[in-house]
Amino acid sequence: MTGAPEQRTVLAPDDGSLGPLLRVSDDRLAPRQGYGAHEHAAVDVVAVVLAGSLRHDWGDGASMADGDVAVLRSGSGLVHDESAGDEGARVLQCYLRPAEPSAPPAHEVHRDVTGPVDLRRPDAGLWVARAAAGVPVEVPAGLLLQAGAETAVVRHDGGELVPAEAGTLLLWRLEIGRPSWADG
Repeated sequence: MTGAPEQRTVLAPDDGSLGPLLRVSDDRLAPRQGYGAHEHAAVDVVAVVLAGSLRHDWGDGASMADGDVAVLRSGSGLVHDESAGDEGARVLQCYLRPAEPSAPPAHEVHRDVTGPVDLRRPDAGLWVARAAAGVPVEVPAGLLLQAGAETAVVRHDGGELVPAEAGTLLLWRLEIGRPSWADG
């Protein structure tokens, strides 16, 4: 399919106030639609598949389904593409300052995630849960993204949350400040 995916920027602080978190977009891809081959360097991209399926074309490639979380560490640089499966896809793309900017590129998929995701970095942690409308969920403290029909962002102090609509909850724990490699 031709044309660009529908991308909505959910969060893009330009002041460094969210530490390593640079940007979050809520992307919707039509069946078999891709982003097109593009380059990344010195950025980590965490992709949370909210619906449908996605194929990552780099290295050995990886297929991802609803509920999977992929962590792409572009490090010294790579060219890749992602494309939706036959049913299309909805993906939250979360861009972070790299934990190790000169490391070789790597890609890892966490399957059907519920709870914490090991991002292998000290300055950012991710927690994911599926939520049903009106059903209480115990959520840790941090920056909460509620992905229902749209994606909303709020600070959450931790504790019980009763979602108004069904969807996916992403909670970012972020350390604010410069990474040690930036001081050298």
